[in-house]
Amino acid sequence: MSGFCVTLAEPDDFEGWRAAARGLVMAGVEPAEVAWRVEGDPLPLFGGGPPPGPPADAPAPRVPRDFPELARLVCRHRDPERFALLHGLLHRLQAERGLLEDAADPAVARAQAMARAVRRDAHKMHAFLRFREVRVEEGVPAAPLPPPPAVPDASGAAGDPAVPHGARSVALALRDMGVLEEEAGAGPGEGVVASVPPAVPDSRFVAWFEPEHHILRAEAGFFVRRFASLRWSILTPGLSAHWDGDAVRFGPGARRADAPAEDAAEGLWRAYFAAVFNPARLKPDAMRAEMPKRYWRNLPEAREIPRLMAEAPKRVAEMVARGATAPAGRRQRAVHLPAHLRQPPDVHPDMAADPLHDTADFAEAQAALRRDLLARNDLPPWVANATQPVMGEGPPNPLLMFIGEQPGDEEDIAGRPFVGPAGRLWNKAMEEAGVPRDEAYVTNAVKHFKFTPRGKRRLHQSPDAGDIAFYRPFLLREIGLVRPRLVVTLGATALRAVSGRVMPVTKARGSLLRDAEGRPFFPTVHPSYLLRIPDPEGKAREYDRFVEDLGQAAATARGLG
Repeated sequence: MSGFCVTLAEPDDFEGWRAAARGLVMAGVEPAEVAWRVEGDPLPLFGGGPPPGPPADAPAPRVPRDFPELARLVCRHRDPERFALLHGLLHRLQAERGLLEDAADPAVARAQAMARAVRRDAHKMHAFLRFREVRVEEGVPAAPLPPPPAVPDASGAAGDPAVPHGARSVALALRDMGVLEEEAGAGPGEGVVASVPPAVPDSRFVAWFEPEHHILRAEAGFFVRRFASLRWSILTPGLSAHWDGDAVRFGPGARRADAPAEDAAEGLWRAYFAAVFNPARLKPDAMRAEMPKRYWRNLPEAREIPRLMAEAPKRVAEMVARGATAPAGRRQRAVHLPAHLRQPPDVHPDMAADPLHDTADFAEAQAALRRDLLARNDLPPWVANATQPVMGEGPPNPLLMFIGEQPGDEEDIAGRPFVGPAGRLWNKAMEEAGVPRDEAYVTNAVKHFKFTPRGKRRLHQSPDAGDIAFYRPFLLREIGLVRPRLVVTLGATALRAVSGRVMPVTKARGSLLRDAEGRPFFPTVHPSYLLRIPDPEGKAREYDRFVEDLGQAAATARGLG
């Protein structure tokens, strides 16, 4: 029996849940004593009053860094027990600090599964939501848009023309949601919608989508960023979102009939899909898994799928009969290759261009690596905040090549690696380990400083898997250029970048391993880990162990000679 009841304003009310759950934990209320509901839901069978407030001196609950994002996602799930599940996890985390790392725990596994389902639902929304254009005249949808052009079938004959869709249901729906109402006292044409000039005059774009979970409020920002110049509405059974060029407003849910069925762009979608469809790569099971049939009725291109699948065997047979297309007779210019990898004009055509051979200038090869990184047009978005790329530093063919995570604040400003607090600690440890600094090359797995601005401070952000994957080709090329006797990875990011997979540093530390190319590497911790240890005795103990690791790495490298 629940002794208390907490009512949240919305089905995805993370902020409301967090405030209530913090108070419950601080007040010492057990999860089993609380019933959670959303405004409008039936009251608990046995009632339940509001929970007590926390004592003034109660400590605030503490959680791991990953828990808030997990809770945010789980709050969007449709499971009615989601809030109680999160309350139970929050309660347990106060005594079980490593709870989220236990993937076998039923509650943790359930929460993680919910988070994955919500992410998958958001991905499907991004991929399968289609806007249809509705003309607006004097604040209301006008007559139906012209029907889309018919798409020819395989024989070249036009298919059935699309049936025009009336605008009356769209008008009623948008009026009920307040989207097309004029502001009080405004004259004709001076309403909320008319005050924002659309990309296409006198048009609104309306989409219908049926999410499995409560994701519209969270994902509306994606469509704002992608379609900022349009005025649009997204209708779902439980909620609607409306963008007027300045802000997103949310309204009540709608019906599928409230959205237009087709517009003039319908034929373009179908023609494009038919043009890019490759019958030789048809995998029906994989297609159904990635694009479930429940989304087909909202996709204009979906009506082409049965025909294209039926025609695929015949088209593949025709492709095989035609044979391969002969290559163009003219020589192709290698515009996709970096300048330093293209064939020099004075080199014999049969001789491969290799900028890393023994006679290549090491400094020029390093500079070329930096130029090629700066020339990329697909750098991660956060790179725009960094001052400059920080490349490696040291001699060629060194005894040891040290690879850290990424530049820090001081490295980003100076443009040199290992000059910040962690770098100074590393220099001290190198000296105590008896490893000459001029026998070491230092670099980072990620070449730019990733951070979050907080006032005048720049707070370090750990690179994610995508960041590591993006910079990995540059790191591997740098290792080939430097040609160290032994690579030493400092921390988890460097270990993942070199090995190509996730490996726990604690288990791999101090071992001699080899990468996919057979190159030896030696994992240990990053010196910044030592700086974060609060206990002086523990810090001293781990520092001594780090010095021992550096000495062992040097001895191992000399033995590999």
